[in-house]
Amino acid sequence: MINDTDLKHLKRCVELAKEALDVGDEPFGSVLVSADGDVLMEDHNHVAGGDHTQHPEFALARWAANHMTPEERAKATVYTSGEHCPMCAAAHGWVGLGRIVYASSSKQLTQWLSEMGVAAPRVLTLPIEAVIRDTLIEGPVPELAEQVRQLHRQFHAK
Repeated sequence: MINDTDLKHLKRCVELAKEALDVGDEPFGSVLVSADGDVLMEDHNHVAGGDHTQHPEFALARWAANHMTPEERAKATVYTSGEHCPMCAAAHGWVGLGRIVYASSSKQLTQWLSEMGVAAPRVLTLPIEAVIRDTLIEGPVPELAEQVRQLHRQFHAK
């Protein structure tokens, strides 16, 4: 169940997605939060340079692997503006991170891109559950998903 704390972190993810857009990158942002509610790391997309593995969720997974115990990772939450892609979902699963909460889904993004006439990405968009198991996953959040949609419209209108 999405609560006020979740909404606060998801709103920060949307802000980070806007920061990515402002520097010419695809609008995605993510936040890693400990079981105690401390923000441990946050990041946004860095794919504009051509390395399409520079997703924030992947960066958070790598950071967690290097800075957190397995127990701490399992109790942490990853918040993100958009549902993990298969690469990021796999990284999340391999590192053993806990709960995932996202503002907009991969299904929504696929629909939005289609409506804008943007070609489908080379990598399939799959729900997180199709990549990893035994993870609590919550989303999308309609009021924030619309904000994410607008960021993608701005990015693809360039």
